[in-house]
Amino acid sequence: MNARRQILRTLATTTACAVLLGAPWTAAQAQGDYPAKPIHLIVPFGAGSTPDVFARLVGDQASKTLGQPIVVENRAGAGGNIGTGAVAKAAPDGYTIGVSITGPLVNNTLIYKNLPYDPFKDLAPITFGVHQGNVLAVSNSLHVDNMKQLMELLRKNPGKYNYASVGVGTLSQLSMEAIKALTHSYVVQVPYASSPAAVMSVIQGDTQMVSLAPLAVMPQVEAGKMKVIAVSTAKRLPQLPNVPTFRESGVPLDGSAWIGVVAPAGTPKPIIDKLNAAFVAAMRDPAIVSKLRAQYMEPEPGTPAQFEAFMKAELAKWGPIIKRAGIKAD
Repeated sequence: MNARRQILRTLATTTACAVLLGAPWTAAQAQGDYPAKPIHLIVPFGAGSTPDVFARLVGDQASKTLGQPIVVENRAGAGGNIGTGAVAKAAPDGYTIGVSITGPLVNNTLIYKNLPYDPFKDLAPITFGVHQGNVLAVSNSLHVDNMKQLMELLRKNPGKYNYASVGVGTLSQLSMEAIKALTHSYVVQVPYASSPAAVMSVIQGDTQMVSLAPLAVMPQVEAGKMKVIAVSTAKRLPQLPNVPTFRESGVPLDGSAWIGVVAPAGTPKPIIDKLNAAFVAAMRDPAIVSKLRAQYMEPEPGTPAQFEAFMKAELAKWGPIIKRAGIKAD
C-alpha cells in the first residue's frame, strides 16, 4: 500500500511540474523537433536579383539537409530595408529567416536616419554566404587601359567625368567614392534605377565608368563596347584571371557585394546551429559551388560569430567613406 501511495505521489508531482514548466518544455521540444514545417526565406530584392539567385540555389540544397522545404519570398523595397526589417520583426522560432547584403545589414545604419531596425541588435547571423566582386568598367572613349591611367586622367580633369551608380550605399557607389577619396580626384555620380541602365549610360556616353557585378558588365565587355580595368575583391576573380584587383592597381581597398544569411534576434542557439550546418553544407556542395561561381559568386561560409565580426569590420571600413561623401537617404 505504501509503495502504491509513493507511486501516485510521484505521478502527481511530475504532472504538476509539467503544468508549471509547460512553456519551457514545449520550447525545448520544438527546438528538438525543428524544423517541423516549411521555412520561409525572405529576400529583400526582386526575383532574378543576385540575392534571389543565391537564396534559391543554396536554399533548395539546404532544404535537403533540413528535411523541410525552404520557401523563398521576395519583399523588395527601400534599398533592401523592407525585407530585412521583416526578418528582424519575425518570430524567433527559425521558421522565418532571410538573406541580405551589405546595405541593409551594415551601411544603411549610417545612411538612413530612421532605419526601422538595428541589424546588430535585431538580427542573428547564421552564416556568411558569398562574395561578389564588382568590376570597374570604363568607356572606350577614355582611352585608358588600367587604373593608373584612369587616376591620372581624373586628377587632371576634376568634375569632367561622370560615373553611373545603381543605389544609395551600394558597392557600385561606395567603391567609386573610395577611389575618389584615395586618389584625391573628383567624379560626378549619376544614379540609375538598374544595372542595365547604368551599363547603357556608359556605352552611350552619358557616363564614362561604372562599378558593377560582372554579370551586368561582361556581355558588353565581350562585345567590345566597354573595357574592364580592375576588380574590387581582395583576390582576382577565377573567371577573370587577367583583371587585376584594386590593390594591385594602386588603390588600397577591397570590397564585395556580399550576401549573408540571418535570423531574427533571439532565435535559440540550437536552431541557429542547425541552420548554419545546413547552409554551410549547401555552400560546400561541389555542384552548388559550380553554380554559384557561374554567377561570379565565391562562397565563403563560416560560423555565426565569424559573420558577426565581418559585419562589424565592414562598418568600420565603409563608415568613413560614407561620412566623407555625405551619403544619405530618407
